[in-house]
Formats: sequence, C-alpha cells, structure tokens
Amino acid sequence: MWKNIDLEKCLSHINSELGSKDRGSPGTKPAITISRMCGAGGRTVASKLVDYLQPHAPSGCQWTIFDKNLIEKVLEDHSLSTRLAEYLPETSKSLLLETFDRLMGKRPPAAKIVEQTVETIWKLAKGGHVILVGRAANVITARLENVFHVRLVGSLERRIQRVEEVYEMGRAAAQAYVKSQDADKKLYVKEYFGRDIDDPHLYHLIVNTDRVPYEDAARLIADTFRNWHKSELVAKTA
Repeated sequence: MWKNIDLEKCLSHINSELGSKDRGSPGTKPAITISRMCGAGGRTVASKLVDYLQPHAPSGCQWTIFDKNLIEKVLEDHSLSTRLAEYLPETSKSLLLETFDRLMGKRPPAAKIVEQTVETIWKLAKGGHVILVGRAANVITARLENVFHVRLVGSLERRIQRVEEVYEMGRAAAQAYVKSQDADKKLYVKEYFGRDIDDPHLYHLIVNTDRVPYEDAARLIADTFRNWHKSELVAKTA
C-alpha cells in the first residue's frame, strides 16, 4: 500500500539532494509536509502523491517520503541507539522521559531528542523534493518559503473504521488507538512547539478524506501544490 516509503531510497535521496550545490536555491526546490489525524490516510495519500509529483519533477530529482523512516534518519544523523527507534514517534514529553528512564536507567534531556529531530527535518526540507509526514514538520519548516503544508482530517467514526480494516483490530481497540494517537500528536506539537495542531492557519490546504477519496486527495494536493509553487516562483522573479 505504501510502496514509495523506503529507507534505502530516502538515504539515497539525502546524499544526492544535499550533496549537490548546483540544483538551485531552497526556494526552487519545493517540499511538502503532511499533518494528519490518525486514520485519515496520511501514509496512503503521501504514497499516491508521489505518483502525481514525480512526472513533473526536474531531471534527476526523486520525490521521497519521510514518515516512520524519519526516525531511523534521526538516529543515524545523531548516532543514537537503534533501541530508541520505537520511542521517537509523536509522543508526549512524559512518555519519552519514562521510556528513557527504563532503557537507560537515567533521565536524559528528552528535549534534546526533539531538537535533533528538528535539525533533521529542517535539513531535509531545505534539500527539497521530500514529503515529510507528521512530527510537527509544518511548524518546524514554517519559515521556509519552499514548503507547502497539508492537513488531512476526517470524522472519528470513519477513521476508527479505517484503523479496524488496516490493522485488523477490534472496534474497541481501534477506537482506543485512534484517540490515543490523536492525543499524542496534539500534545507533542503543543508541548514542544507551543502550537495547536488543529489550527487551520498552519496549513495551505486541509482535506477531509471522509469526503475526498485518497486518490482524489493526492491529485488535489498535487494540483494545488504545483499552482502554489508556480506562483511563488513568479513572485520571486517579479
């Protein structure tokens, strides 16, 4: 389902995009962030989005998705233990500290881990041609003019149904999972970045995937993004 999300491809992307000095300024190398409610289709829409973006990409540029593999990139960038990988998603400060206590027998600076995630996201966004899913990427890159921000939303009922189907969970487990994930994402953005993840002013485009199927959502995002990027380039040269 999420065929475009591959760590090896991501590492190759970093080496080629960030290692090159002649592919234009960050303003000409766009990037996209996708914030999503749990069960709103973030990974699926991102995967389909690449299919719409890649045919229009400059020669030699590969649109690449960073979602869960972003955690592995953070670990690599900052020489952290791979044992910590499963504890670096969008969770609250208290959970991070509790986890580190258990793994390492002491209380390390959890904010430092978030800082390192910020550094990696910033570097990827400046390199361009990436789709960054989650982890407050839209807030982190808010000052970068080359980044387009998307939010995927949906009703609680429909999102629970999707989680039941995708992860083969029972109704009660799926409901608990969706509510927990939503709460963690909201708290992560609030605690570390002081913003409300549901604030519509943080996004260029908000898509309700209850009403817009994934394929159509990906096409809508791609079309809106390309028009936005063209207008940005025109504004810079005017």
